[in-house]
Amino acid sequence: MAAPKQWYLGKLKGVYSVRPSSGPHKLRECIPMSVLLHQRLHLAVNTNETRKIANDKEGNIKVDGKIRRNHRFPLGNMDVVSIEKMNTHYRILYDIKGRFQPHKISADEAKFKLCKIVAKKTGKFSVPYIVTHDGRTIRFPDPNIQIGDTIKLNLNTHKVEGVIKFANGSTVMITAGNNIGRIGVMQSVERHIGSFDIGYVKDSKGHEFSTRMQNIFVIGDGKSPAISVPKGDGVQLSIIEQRDIRLAKETVEGEEDE
Repeated sequence: MAAPKQWYLGKLKGVYSVRPSSGPHKLRECIPMSVLLHQRLHLAVNTNETRKIANDKEGNIKVDGKIRRNHRFPLGNMDVVSIEKMNTHYRILYDIKGRFQPHKISADEAKFKLCKIVAKKTGKFSVPYIVTHDGRTIRFPDPNIQIGDTIKLNLNTHKVEGVIKFANGSTVMITAGNNIGRIGVMQSVERHIGSFDIGYVKDSKGHEFSTRMQNIFVIGDGKSPAISVPKGDGVQLSIIEQRDIRLAKETVEGEEDE
């Protein structure tokens, strides 16, 4: 009952689940590795098996290029999970219902991740640095990088390969709020002094919606996203459209059984 709905736990899988360890993501904005292996990828039957998979001395699971042996390690938005024995790579993203899902990606795409800039400060000895949404601190960044921009981080060299500016016309993904998981093009920003700034977005089907600025994650310059996106391109479907798709799928499955 108390677990976040983003985990999408099965109702008949038992009443217990693991609590994420302290890590790069907030408690309510992550999914533990155990739940990913058990509930999402179905690589384990129970939590005990997920612990054995993660604790293996060969280092079966890599997160952002580093071996992680903690089965409670928190996985958040844009994290890259690699299972080298299976030669598979996944990027943790939100679906249009706000649930965490492992989106399968290629080996080339697994070499980088997108990080949103959440802070830009000057530290001790006047050293400038930026802070990303996954807790990374990068010293001496490009002066043009501002809060709200997105950087393309190489997971092998840990260097910034590119910057995607937060601007009108850029492709964005919503990471919180009622429109979580939706993808569209930034239209305009409405400033509210002393309150929340509001961003207006239009998806590929022409539907317009608005959300708070802190919920917006830039993933492309407007021409095409820098990462591959899940099936459906982040378009939110109505209840009627979801029903029609479900009925069509059931009809096809019924014909195949016959």
